[in-house]
Amino acid sequence: MPLCFAYGSNMDRMAMAARCPHSKAVGRASLPRHRLIIMQEGYASVLRDPRQSVHGVLWDIALADMRALDHYEGVAQGLYRKVIQPVLREGGGSARALVYIGRGTQGGQARPGHLQGILAAAQDWDLPEPYLRQLQALGTGMRLSGPNSAQGKASEGEASKESLAGEGPVKGVRARYSSPMGHRD
Repeated sequence: MPLCFAYGSNMDRMAMAARCPHSKAVGRASLPRHRLIIMQEGYASVLRDPRQSVHGVLWDIALADMRALDHYEGVAQGLYRKVIQPVLREGGGSARALVYIGRGTQGGQARPGHLQGILAAAQDWDLPEPYLRQLQALGTGMRLSGPNSAQGKASEGEASKESLAGEGPVKGVRARYSSPMGHRD
């Protein structure tokens, strides 16, 4: 089963459970020498940057789930491509992992709810506070909340629930944001 480094909406545990039910989270990891951007298409991607790292989650993706993940990422449409990159595992060590990299290299504005979903997942995974602030800086008017925040446990989750776009492809699971290809990263 291939390892996959998630830095955007694929960090969301519930979304990944619905999208890739046979896959398992391995833990936190980072992609060195890269930075997170929002592409013109409104989704997150990573670009090379020797001074920064992107934090995220390492998943052990079941082969049975790869088609669904590729579809979600819009690989056939050219929205994202798959590359193998070295990532650093939390606690030490490195691994080679699949990383979905977007076609866009120009900055853009995030689709409604996209950054909020990424920030909520990053908080859920307890990613480093400085990185959470970097995520926050990508959007306008976003506030940190939850246990990682100096602002306490204000309701980022409640705000996300209010902005849900409707029921998603799995009965009873509501999509946080959507696109024509089903992509939400």
